[in-house]
This record gives sequence, structure tokens and C-alpha cells, in this order.
Amino acid sequence: MNSKAHRAPTGIGWRHPHYAAVLEQRPTVGFLQVHSENFFGFGSPAGGAALATLAAAREHYPISLHGVGLSLGSAHGIDAWHLDQLSDLVNRIEPVRVSDHACFARGVRSSGKMLHASDLLPLPFTHESLDVLCANVSQVQERLKRPLLVENLSAYVQYAQADFSEEQFLGELVQRTGCQLLLDVNNVFVNALNQQSIVPQGLERDRAFALHEATVFLDGLPATAVGEMHLAGHCEMADIVIDDHGSEVCEEVWQLYQHAVRRFGDAPALIEWDTAIPDIDVLLAQAERADQIAAEALA
Repeated sequence: MNSKAHRAPTGIGWRHPHYAAVLEQRPTVGFLQVHSENFFGFGSPAGGAALATLAAAREHYPISLHGVGLSLGSAHGIDAWHLDQLSDLVNRIEPVRVSDHACFARGVRSSGKMLHASDLLPLPFTHESLDVLCANVSQVQERLKRPLLVENLSAYVQYAQADFSEEQFLGELVQRTGCQLLLDVNNVFVNALNQQSIVPQGLERDRAFALHEATVFLDGLPATAVGEMHLAGHCEMADIVIDDHGSEVCEEVWQLYQHAVRRFGDAPALIEWDTAIPDIDVLLAQAERADQIAAEALA
């Protein structure tokens, strides 16, 4: 485990409502993370106003590029245009990290036309799926000339067929490709809650048991594989828990994060907030709490 003295402050997801506040106030955060696809140049030599804004932030903060469209688990391979755009953005911005998800989002209709699902769909944890994911991750890494971080999903369906647990599947991915993991701590807890598929009417989900199961999940991951961690809020409904990034981090996820820091060391952390976005001071307060928890865990 690395010394806490080397840990950078927690970062925040930089979304449009906070563009001006960050550029004008320059709050103390470890890095800014943006969704890669929002800054693709679309053929413009300069990349347009969005890329100019990102470049202005890059003068003051490290930038982490987080993608939602590579479709790393697609059996149809990586979209060439998307990879071209990402490679160009990486070359322009020189981010500290580049990440995407262990999912698929693209497939072919019966007509032969490629269809994008506009969602992060889970993969079956099978040998065949692992081969596809490893090949695609390796292709992206070769093009970008850097390790990719791959994020675990919040998944709302499970496949009947599985050759691995999710932890084993991600561990095999890391071993075979040399990539790192972007550990979304909230996703782990959301999945543990949703595994309680039948909850009697009028009763609440067993959050203590979900926290235990989520902790077991973390302990099943390779201890040296995590390159970044995400923290976010979720929405608990009657029949499902949704990873909506629309509220403060809950107490159980803070506890899980503390365990993750003790297991995985000083990997940088990020506060994600994508819906019902509050004032920037709310994000900064959440980032400060993450720093406090990490300092205690690494002491």
C-alpha cells in the first residue's frame, strides 16, 4: 500500500452546469473527469467550443477521460470512427487516465444495420465474452499507447450462463491485457442490493447484508488492479435500485469506500453527479469527505 502522502485529492465529475464555476473559482480538487464523447471534434480542426473549454481547464487541472461509447464487450469489435476520435482527444488533452466500461452497446440488426443501444449493457461472464473483451481492450490500448481503465457495471439483468464470478472475470481481464480497473464502489453496492430480488411488501432491503456482500466482492478483486474509484448516489425504488448519480453518497457506500482504500491503496477517487446536479459546493463537500475517509484508512 502506498503512503497517504502521495494520494492526490479527490476529483469531481465536471459537467456543463459547473464549467464556469470551476474555471473562475478554481477549487482545490485532484482532477476533473469528463465524458470523452462530449468533446469529440466532429472533424473540426480546432475541435469547437467544447474542446476549447476542456483545454482551458487542462491548464489548471489533470483531466481524466471517461467514455461511455467504446462498447468494449461488443463481438462486432471497436468502432473505427469512435476510436479515431478518442485517440485524437487523448493526443490533444494528454489526460492522466482514460476509461470506459465492461459492457456492450452495439450490435447488428437482422437487416444488417449496426444499432447503438445508448445504454451500458452487461456482459455474460463466460470464456467467449472474456475473449472478446480482452481483444477489444488490447486494441484500444495499442492505439492509445497507454493502459485503459475498465469500469464494473451496475447491472439490472443477469445471464443464466457464467464461467466466472464477476470478480474472477475482471481479474482475468486485468491479467490478460495489463489494463487496470475503474472500481465504481456505488455500482458494487447497488448490485448487492438488487441481488435481493424478492423483498416482501412493506419491508426494506437488508442494507447491512448488501454491504457484507459488496465487501466480499471487493476482496475478490486483485489488490493491485484498481487505478481509480468512483463514488456516487443511487435511487432506491420499490422493485429496483438505480445507479442514477443524482444524490449524495450514502453511508454504506462510504463504509465500502473505506474498505476499498484499505485494500487497494491510494488510487484516486472521484465524486460522480450526473442528474439533479447541485451547486458545486455540494460536490466539493463530498470530495472533502472522501479525502478524510481515505486519510483515516491509509493512516
